Amino acid sequence: MAIARHGTGPRAALGAVASQVHPVFMAPPLAASGFGAVLGGFGRPRLAFLHLAVAFCALYTAHVKDGLVDFYRRDEDDDHPLTRQGCRVAIAASTTCFFLGLAALAVLVDPIAALLALPGWVVAVCHAPQLDTNPLGATLGYPVGIGVALLGGYYVQMRALSTAAVAFAAVFVVVLAGIKVVDDATDHDYDRSIGKRTVAVVLGRRDARRLAGGLMGAGMAAVAALAVTGVVPRGSALAVVPFLAVAVVARRADAGLATKLLVRASYLFFALLVLAVWLRPLAGHALPDVTLLGPYTYLATEVLWGAAALFLVVRADALRAAARTTAVLYPFAYVWDWYTLSVGVFAIPMRTGVELLGVPLEEHLFMLVVPTMVVGVHETLRKSGPWIGE
Repeated sequence: MAIARHGTGPRAALGAVASQVHPVFMAPPLAASGFGAVLGGFGRPRLAFLHLAVAFCALYTAHVKDGLVDFYRRDEDDDHPLTRQGCRVAIAASTTCFFLGLAALAVLVDPIAALLALPGWVVAVCHAPQLDTNPLGATLGYPVGIGVALLGGYYVQMRALSTAAVAFAAVFVVVLAGIKVVDDATDHDYDRSIGKRTVAVVLGRRDARRLAGGLMGAGMAAVAALAVTGVVPRGSALAVVPFLAVAVVARRADAGLATKLLVRASYLFFALLVLAVWLRPLAGHALPDVTLLGPYTYLATEVLWGAAALFLVVRADALRAAARTTAVLYPFAYVWDWYTLSVGVFAIPMRTGVELLGVPLEEHLFMLVVPTMVVGVHETLRKSGPWIGE
């Protein structure tokens, strides 16, 4: 039984099997598992390495299965080091190792740890040719695998999941989905010719790039917001800066170059998050206390955000649209605000005390600022160009 397509003997077979260890493809999920372990305190290093080994087996299975489908069934690749039978043997061996590792996790940790690792193998086996032929599967398969690896790495340390772990996993899925959309745009014509319905094929290159930018922007905004509110370590916000800097450079690059830049930026983002979780550089720093403004605190924040909203609508030439939207929403917002204040749903201690029609002055301004900001952001995004160049 021949394992290698090129050469004979044990050395050729071993080389063909080893060729399916792809560092660029495997590094992010393995790093996610390690990051989850660090987030969980890394108190059980042996279990962390066990989870890494299980994740590696799933990734190896995915790489060999993709090669089998792309070369032998789709005629998509130019060459493959393994024979068809060699691919099947490699998949069987890696799958066996995976389930042995899964059993070890179930015994040494608990069955939930094994269940959290299982989706990685399911995605690996089903990615080609099932999942990668539709927009959701093609885009989310790899990012979801990374998110699950993070959760599993955390769980084997803590035997529980935390809000921070779930939040980081969700951020990784969203950001990496955006990068995957950009990457898939490089194969738009070929994917379309073989009926592979990626996001770029379904939406077109331009709209796919808009979606990619939105996903990555949402992920970075989520990290900043979670860091400010203390859901994740505050130093995590520092990881956003270099990623955004690279994203600005990649904005006008073609899809191929943009993908290379963004992948490297994601590695840096990952590394800085690990440092932020491990060292917690901003742990002792409190947020600025804006209540020093006393009764004018709420009013001052509304002036600030109101100015930002006005800037956006003027820049997008959407002043009339904002005025119409605000005028329509204002009566409904006023009634709802008056009712919730009347029944004691919430209180506003840091306010001037000035009331108009039974509602604090600040709440009237709030009802003007929010829809104006929404219209401003919407129109700015609608009138902007594609996230990256053609």
